Amino acid sequence: MVGRIGRPQGIKGEVTVEVRTDDPEARFAAGAVLLTDPPERGPLTVEVSRDHSGRLVVAFAGVPDRSAAELLRDTMLLVDVRTLPPIEDEDEFHDWQLRGLSAVLRDGTDVGVVDDVLHLPHGDVLVIARPEGEALVPFVRAVVPDVDLSSRRVVLDPPPGLLEEVAED
Repeated sequence: MVGRIGRPQGIKGEVTVEVRTDDPEARFAAGAVLLTDPPERGPLTVEVSRDHSGRLVVAFAGVPDRSAAELLRDTMLLVDVRTLPPIEDEDEFHDWQLRGLSAVLRDGTDVGVVDDVLHLPHGDVLVIARPEGEALVPFVRAVVPDVDLSSRRVVLDPPPGLLEEVAED
């Protein structure tokens, strides 16, 4: 998933997009074809994209006005993973490779499952689904020293308190 369509922007069929990729310039370049979920809303071809006050605004071919744009709200935008170029850096991963991996501590204690990857201004963060709720784990080597795709797991070495439950008042 590379994005989620939000609300319409203006009256000419443009939409806001919640970006979920670390390469929005490539994914939302003019001519890019994106698959959709639900599938019957696509595929969608990007005509033009631009930044507007910190938000990505995209015009798709065949979406002429605000009414048509409103019908796309909450559509997930996808790329076919088979079309992605291989990553040359062994410390880089596609989000889809990380989702669903087991998260364990160095001693093998189960922590949860990687549910999502957030690309925030200060860095990437793994969202770990746990029975007691989500844990947000900075995706840096000091905290996530090992990603083993063949074993389908990430090893965590969290600083004290990172995975502790927050006490409610």
